[in-house]
This record gives sequence, structure tokens and C-alpha cells, in this order.
Amino acid sequence: MLNLFSNTFVLAFAIMAFIAVVLLVEALYMMWNSYRGPEAKKIERRLRALSASSDNTARASVLKNRMLSDVPAVERLLLAIPRVHRLDRFLLQSGLNWTVAKLLMMSAICAGVALIALSFLNIFPFLELWIIAAAASLPFAYVQWKRSKRLRRIEQQLPDALDLIGRALRAGHALPSGLQMAGEEMADPIAGEFRTTHDEINFGVSMQQALSNLSGRVPLTDLRYFVVAVLVQREAGGNLTEVLDNLASLIRNRLKFHGKVKVLTTEGRMSAWVLCLLPFVIAVLLNFANHEFISILWLDPVGIMITKILLGMMVVGALWLYKLSHIRV
Repeated sequence: MLNLFSNTFVLAFAIMAFIAVVLLVEALYMMWNSYRGPEAKKIERRLRALSASSDNTARASVLKNRMLSDVPAVERLLLAIPRVHRLDRFLLQSGLNWTVAKLLMMSAICAGVALIALSFLNIFPFLELWIIAAAASLPFAYVQWKRSKRLRRIEQQLPDALDLIGRALRAGHALPSGLQMAGEEMADPIAGEFRTTHDEINFGVSMQQALSNLSGRVPLTDLRYFVVAVLVQREAGGNLTEVLDNLASLIRNRLKFHGKVKVLTTEGRMSAWVLCLLPFVIAVLLNFANHEFISILWLDPVGIMITKILLGMMVVGALWLYKLSHIRV
């Protein structure tokens, strides 16, 4: 009898211990989620942006003055360069938390590394200049890639955002409330842009200026259609919800047609890549297989002239293939 009571007590104690551990783990998870979860981070970003506190996000940098460099002397030097703010806007559109000074410094570092690497090789000097220029443009190419990727994502999200704003207007909300709902319900990056526009309106910026800033930060033709539709409706009146529904449908149809065109031109784009890269691959293989045979192209004066002509023709051919394989819809 005593043994049975002891076994029952041990079993009950084990069950209670298991339940206690499960509850402890759940409590720790809920505590972590309340401080470090996605919703907590979202609220923290909103509070930092609204209070103009220390925030390194691109949205907060729009609401405050963007700095071209963290060093005041470099900032003054960059401000003396004409049209430097276009480069700053280029960085802003990419969504990267970079300054103009950081971008230029990374470009200079890439060029220096390429120059040091080429000092150990014996190649054609004209080709060295091209390699150094290509290395210096790598940070700009990366920013352009991030910018294009971000703009494509915004373009894909725009029809759903317009539908959401249209439903909010149909339910009786004002346009700023519709922008706020799009900023809260949609995913980034388009949510951040609509939140920025809504915050600017709350800070006292006129509707026209806030929408103009939105079209400047996101240089998409479809988004500019939305801005123009809103501004025309505010001046002349009309059914904005119907306009937004038609615009969302038009954008969806255009994206669908663009996808079909991209599929149909896949073979042409692959052929263009092969034709552009094949001469350089063959040149590298010949350089390892028979260096004396291929070195005439950058050692002999006639070979140098032929190389320059061929490179120029290749550039023209690459641009022509790009135009043929990229159809604007």
C-alpha cells in the first residue's frame, strides 16, 4: 500500500513538474515576444520615427535631414559637388542605410584593391583601366541592383495597397486613414513608404507635398498615376474609389502581360549573355593554353588596334542585344 502511494506521488510530482516547465517556457516566450517580437519592433520603429529619436531606418531619414557623411568636413566637401543630392536620393530609393560618403569610399576601396591585384599581373594597360573602372563601379552596381529589386517589389505590392485604400475609402475613412491602414496592414517596403507619407501629413505637410515626396522616393509610373488621380480628385472631385479599383486592375493586367513577355524573351536573353561572355572565356582559356599566341593582341601594335575595334563592336552588339531582349510593357 505504501509502495503504491509512493508511485502515485512520484507520478503526480512528475506531471506537475512537466506542466510547470511548459508554463515557464511559455511565459519566457511571451515575455520575449512582448519585448523583442515583430510587433514590438514595429511599435518601437513607429515611436522612434514619431519622436525623431535615434533611428537609422530609411523612413526616419526622410522625416529628418539626411546627412551625406558623418564627418562634418566631408559633409561640406560633398555639398560643394553639383547634383550630389541625386546620388543621395539614389541611395534612399535602394533602401540601404548608406551615406554618399560611404558609397564613394567603398568605390575607392574596390578600385584600390583592383589596382593592387593588377600590379602582380602582366596584362594589356588599356584592359587594366577597364578592370579598375569596373571594380570602382561595383558598389554602384550593387546599389542599383538593390534599388531595382526594391522598386519591383513595390510595384508588385501596389495593386493590393490600392485595393486596401479603396476599401478603406468605401468604408467611410479619409484618405490619410487609408494611407495609415496600408502602412500598417501591408508588408515592407511599400508599407514604410505609406507610413512615411501618413506621418508627413500628420506633421503638417500638405497632402499635395506629401504625395509629391512619395512619388520622388518611389519613381514608379504606376505610383505616379495614383498620385495624379488623388490630386485631380481633390481639385475636381469624383469617385476616387472607382479610380483606384480601375488603376489596381490595370496594374495587375500589365504585370501579368509583362510576365508573359519575360518568359517569351528568356531564350533571347540567355543567348545575349552567352554571346557577350564567350569571347572573354575563350581569351582566358587561350591565355593559359598558348600565351604567346594570344599575347599578340596586347603586345603587337596591330593586335592592340584590332582589340580596341573588337571591344568597341562588342559594346555596340551588347547594347543592341539588350534593346532586343528587353521589351518595355
